[in-house]
Amino acid sequence: SHYAASKWGLVGLTKSWAIELAPHKIRVVSIHPTGVNTPMNDGLASLEGSTPLEIAERSAGNLLPVPWIEPEDVAAAVVFLSSQQARFITGSQFVIDAGLLSR
Repeated sequence: SHYAASKWGLVGLTKSWAIELAPHKIRVVSIHPTGVNTPMNDGLASLEGSTPLEIAERSAGNLLPVPWIEPEDVAAAVVFLSSQQARFITGSQFVIDAGLLSR
């Protein structure tokens, strides 16, 4: 419950800051990735004989048959969101979850 509360707190903070900062032309977006391929996942990566889909189902439960996304995927989202192409995106959540929340 504490983990879920912290995530909902981030959503609320994103929306509140977007409202407060919009008059100053500051946009606020939160990024919500699924598991990311970092040293934190080293234990999952070492599961012998497991396919990426099996690891995905045991770990994040992604719809796409990947156990996690790469840090570069998150970085690409940050680059996009800070670009002119995203100039009207604010107060929202940018989900990079390989279909996790669709389950």
